[in-house]
Amino acid sequence: MAETTKLEDADEADAPSTVDDEHYQEALKTINQTLDRLRGCSDDERQVLQRDLRQLQDMAGKLLSGRLEIVVFGEISTGKSALINALVGRDVAAVDVQGGWTKEVWQVDWDGSGYCVPGLADSQVVLVDTPGLNEVGGQARADMAREAAERADLILFATDSDLNETEHSALLTLAGVHKPLLLVMTKKDLYTPEQWQRLMEVLRDDRVANIVAAEDIVMTAADPREVEYVIESASGKTRSEWRTPEPDIIDLKARILEVLEQDGLALLALNAAMYAADKSDRIASLRVQLRDKKANSTIWTYAVIKSAAVALNPIGGVDTLGGTAVDATMVCTLSHIYGLQMSWTHARRLVTSIVKAAGWVLLAEISTNVAAMTFKWLTLGYGTVVTAVPQGAAAGYGSYIVGQAAKYYFEHGSSWGSEGPKQVVRRILDETDKQSVLDRLKDEIRNKLELNPHAEE
Repeated sequence: MAETTKLEDADEADAPSTVDDEHYQEALKTINQTLDRLRGCSDDERQVLQRDLRQLQDMAGKLLSGRLEIVVFGEISTGKSALINALVGRDVAAVDVQGGWTKEVWQVDWDGSGYCVPGLADSQVVLVDTPGLNEVGGQARADMAREAAERADLILFATDSDLNETEHSALLTLAGVHKPLLLVMTKKDLYTPEQWQRLMEVLRDDRVANIVAAEDIVMTAADPREVEYVIESASGKTRSEWRTPEPDIIDLKARILEVLEQDGLALLALNAAMYAADKSDRIASLRVQLRDKKANSTIWTYAVIKSAAVALNPIGGVDTLGGTAVDATMVCTLSHIYGLQMSWTHARRLVTSIVKAAGWVLLAEISTNVAAMTFKWLTLGYGTVVTAVPQGAAAGYGSYIVGQAAKYYFEHGSSWGSEGPKQVVRRILDETDKQSVLDRLKDEIRNKLELNPHAEE
């Protein structure tokens, strides 16, 4: 598979020898371990996890190259794009007076940042723009924003006034991802010095007192409005001229560089390690779900096969032997689902140990089979139709319990854990709605009988 090749390339990459930092090396190790876990997935699991694989590969490349991502959040028309333009020093983002133009997450290199991760000569700082918080059609864009926040090394939250309810809620959510966060006021030029001083006091002392540190609230004029200048000539004549001042982002750039100089490499390493840990948890959860679903489907399929095999077999005794073979084959199939290998002989031994562990609990199935076998022998096989449904349902139920016990065994790495097989089987029996399983199996058997051209003979 092409994805597997990419995975191996990312996994085999080594950390630059110039980076002598324990946290950095540990983060790279964590990324590689998570990639190894993905490599251990089955083809079906890898198909579902393709997107996670690409994201993790990109994070590995981000860590190796030293790419620091500063992600900008904010409502539409609060000056996010203007802020990026001001930092980059050129118009890289459209500024629409109607707002809401940013439909996707996109990024641009901040070449003029003046920062380089120690030990990584090719490192770069990237500014990432996200759709507005209050965009219409929100869930997909909210997911994009969340993913961007998970990757971010530093977050800028842009606003142009006191925070509204939407902004305050979003700020709380972003604070929860535990990344450095700067609250950026983008339109300082719209306020008098007294007004913005008062705004700063409200934010620091009330709105974000326990969310953002005072030094991380920064005033800027990202896209200053035009100012009218009155120009007087040497002759005393005056004329007015409208000019747009240069953006005022000095304090913001200084604070960003201060954070990066102090913690840049640590931020990069910590973020990669956290990202890999989250992905590892997601991979583990999805694998459990996928394997559980496939295992349950397999167990039911074989339970039905065993029910039909036992019910439709006219020769007493042979049906019981056939049923054991079905159970052993089912256990082999289950072992493959959980990435394990088990021979048919070992599978049969496991089936025997589970049946022994069940003990008297499966006595009903055994009694039903014995009675049915006797009746078949006495009637020379003509008793099959009479005994088919109850005998087949009982056999299928036993197979179902064997399968559930084997599933537990494989889920715990071919081990019964601290409980032991008897406790496990007893708990499975207690948690199983026996009547529901039997009724469902009986329905399956009746369907098989209706399709059997010899069923009425």
